[in-house]
Amino acid sequence: MVGLMMQTTHQTDQDIQANVTEELLYDPSCQGGHLKVTSEGGAVKLSGEVASLREKLAAKRSAMRVRGVKAISDEMTVRSPGVSGDATDADITQAARHMLDWSIDVPASSVKVAVRDHKATLSGHVAWGYQRDAAHKAMTNLRGITAVKNEIVLDQTAAATPAKAAIMAALQRNAQLEPQSINVDVNGHDLVLRGNVRTFAEYRQAEHTAWNAAGVTSVQNNLVVTS
Repeated sequence: MVGLMMQTTHQTDQDIQANVTEELLYDPSCQGGHLKVTSEGGAVKLSGEVASLREKLAAKRSAMRVRGVKAISDEMTVRSPGVSGDATDADITQAARHMLDWSIDVPASSVKVAVRDHKATLSGHVAWGYQRDAAHKAMTNLRGITAVKNEIVLDQTAAATPAKAAIMAALQRNAQLEPQSINVDVNGHDLVLRGNVRTFAEYRQAEHTAWNAAGVTSVQNNLVVTS
């Protein structure tokens, strides 16, 4: 047990690079055997070509799970649109609009999409971060889109100010976090996270928890990954 703890605590960049590479190969959703992985001080860079935007995001999620990873640099490119040669941006736009219409987490008529050169731009207004994320996710699952620019604005009433006590309680309940090392500053609808977390996965989990608070329109994540 002691030997295992020493191994996971004192990892070199070579260890991290090898572990991320193995995780990419292990995860069937990303098919990452063709990607190049480098690590410097725990900051991992992923480069190479992928077949779809969905695969690109899956590779990033896989790398985030690996112990010792402190940041992800995405230099991957989507190899091809993945649709028949006669599919136009107008065709993909129509399909994207249908995806948004059928997404249960995207409020009806709240989000617009435009596609140019197989790149989607989302605009509009929603109340919650998860609704904005749902619109983004709908695009990543659509064949033919190679990138998404999310310009959706979060709208909250002036009275819906985030409650720090509620956010801290949510962090305390979360089994994936060590909340005693996390601080939350509230300034109107804006949140700032400060402190230390053990892994990049915890970094992302804390941010996700903050976004779930009522009244939040901005989260600045200043947490530091320490292991």
